[in-house]
Amino acid sequence: MATTIDEVYDNTWDDPRKRSPLVTGGLDYGQVTSTVTAIAEVPAPPRAWYILMAISLCLLGMLGILLLHLIMSGVGVWGNNNPTFWGWPIVNFVFWVGIGHAGTLISAILFLFRQNWRTSINRAAEAMTIFAVVCAGLFPGVHIGRVWVAYWLFPIPTEHLAMWPNFRSPLLWDVFAVGTYATVSTLFWYMGMLPDLATFRDRAKTKWKRMIYGILCLGWTGSARAWHRYEMAYTILAALATPLVLSVHTIVSFDFAVSQVPGWHTTIFPPYFVAGAIFSGFAMVITLLVPVRSMFNLQHLITIRHLENMCKIIIATGLMVGFAYTIEFFIAWYSGVKTETQTFVMRAFGPYYWAYWTMFTCNVFIPQLFWFKAIRRSPVAMVIISIFVNIGMWFERFVITVTSLCRDYLPSSWWYFRPTYVDIGMFIGSFGLFMTLFLLFCRFLPVVAMAEVKSILPHDEEDHH
Repeated sequence: MATTIDEVYDNTWDDPRKRSPLVTGGLDYGQVTSTVTAIAEVPAPPRAWYILMAISLCLLGMLGILLLHLIMSGVGVWGNNNPTFWGWPIVNFVFWVGIGHAGTLISAILFLFRQNWRTSINRAAEAMTIFAVVCAGLFPGVHIGRVWVAYWLFPIPTEHLAMWPNFRSPLLWDVFAVGTYATVSTLFWYMGMLPDLATFRDRAKTKWKRMIYGILCLGWTGSARAWHRYEMAYTILAALATPLVLSVHTIVSFDFAVSQVPGWHTTIFPPYFVAGAIFSGFAMVITLLVPVRSMFNLQHLITIRHLENMCKIIIATGLMVGFAYTIEFFIAWYSGVKTETQTFVMRAFGPYYWAYWTMFTCNVFIPQLFWFKAIRRSPVAMVIISIFVNIGMWFERFVITVTSLCRDYLPSSWWYFRPTYVDIGMFIGSFGLFMTLFLLFCRFLPVVAMAEVKSILPHDEEDHH
C-alpha cells in the first residue's frame, strides 16, 4: 500500500464532501473473510494474547478463592456495616450492568437507524454486554448470604415462595430486568453470528472444528430463504432489545429512587443512570477494541472513524452526566428538605469528598479532551481517557450508595465505610472473569461481523470514490 491507514483518514477528513471509509485498505469480500477468520485459524494467537490470558486467569483464580472464603465464612468478611448495609457488592453490580449497555445500543438501536458504522464493532460490543452481565449477576448472587439456597430466588412452585413476599420490591424487578436483558442480548448476539459461524465451518481444517462450528451455525446454508428469515428474525430481536437499553438501567435506578433515603429519592435517576450506562459502556468498548484491533491486525476493519464516532457519543453522554451531577445540588436546595441539602453538601465536602471529586474529574473534566480532533484520533489517548471514564463511573456508584447510607437519620448509627481485602479482591477478580471470557471469544469466535461488513462494501466504495 502506498499510504497508511491514518493517512487515508487524514486526506478524507479535510474534504467536507467526503467521509473516511468504513473499511480501509481496499479489501474485497475474500480479504474481509481472511482477515477475520485468520484469528481462529492460526495455530497460536499472538504473544500478547497469552500474557493477557495468564493475567486474567490469575485474577479469576483469586476471585474463586475469595468466593469460597465468602461462602465458608459468611458475608461478614465484607466491609458492610450498620447503616451501610449496601456496600461494594451493589456498587459492583450497578457498575457491570452499566458496562453492558453500549453493546445493546450499538447492535439494536444503531441497526434500526441503519447506521453502517456499527458493523465492525457491534459483534465485540455484544459479547462485552453478555460477559458484563455475567459479572454483574455474580455480586447479588452472593450478596444474599446463603448461596446454597440461591434457587429460592426463582419462582419455583414450592413452599419457598416465601422468599418473594413483595412483588413491588425493586430488587425483584432486577431479577426480571437483568434476566430479560441477558436472554435477549444472548439471542441477539448468537443470531447475528450464524452466517459467520457457517464461514468458520466451511473453512475449518480439522474434523472437530468443522463439527463444532457446524453445530453452532444450526445448519446454515446461505440460501435466499435462509437470509430472508435471518434478517426478519434479526430485526425482530433488535426491536425487542431496543427498549431494554432504556428499561434495564431505569429499573436498576429504581433500587435507589423508590426509597426514602436522602440523596436517592429523586426522579432524575432513571435518565441519569441510562446516560451514565451508555457513557461507561462506550468507554469500555474503546478500551477493549483498540488493543484488539492492534493485536489481531484489524485496523482496516475497525478504523479511526469507528473509534472517533464512539468518542463523540462519550462527549454527548458525558455532558448529560455532568448536567445531572450539577442539577442534583439545585434540586436538593429547591426541595426545601434539609436532609437532602446536607447529603449533597456532604458528598462534595464531607468525609468522602475524595470519592466525589474523583468521580467529577473523571466523568466531567477529562472527557472534554475529546473535543480536540487530535485526541479523538489518537488510539492511545482514547484508551487512557476511557479508562479514566470507567474509574469515574465506578466512583459514581460508590458515591451514590455509600455517602447516602453512612449518614442516615440517626447520628448515633453513623459509621465510616471501609472496604476489606475481600471487597477489593472480588472486584478486581471480576475483571479476570470478564477478560477471560472476552479473550476466549476473540480467539475462537468471529470478532467482526463479516456478513454485515461485506454488506456495506459496495456503498462504501461508491461514497469514497
